[in-house]
Amino acid sequence: MKTKINTKTIGQLCENIACDFLIEKGYKILHRNFYAKKFGEIDIIAFKDDIYHFVEVKSGNSFEAIYNITPRKLQKLYKSINYFLKLHKLENRFYCLDAIVCCNNQIEFIQNITI
Repeated sequence: MKTKINTKTIGQLCENIACDFLIEKGYKILHRNFYAKKFGEIDIIAFKDDIYHFVEVKSGNSFEAIYNITPRKLQKLYKSINYFLKLHKLENRFYCLDAIVCCNNQIEFIQNITI
């Protein structure tokens, strides 16, 4: 009998894999699941080469899971990023929004995504 794993568990596993991937690439993980009150959540906040990386993690049966990051989702992410930067007095620091897609034990790292 197969055990069905819920999407929250899959998401947490994918975030763990994404953090391991980033650490292996030399990133320092600063925060996980940062919640910005009105705007939503940032899955991973990492730092490398004097740049803050705000990482959205997606999982799915194919790499098309990247399309779940819609223009509306991007707007919320950027509002969350701005909230984080203001909260930590980092408004003048370099940053980018990245995505990691986990699919069939493989990772696709997409850097600097925009609307």
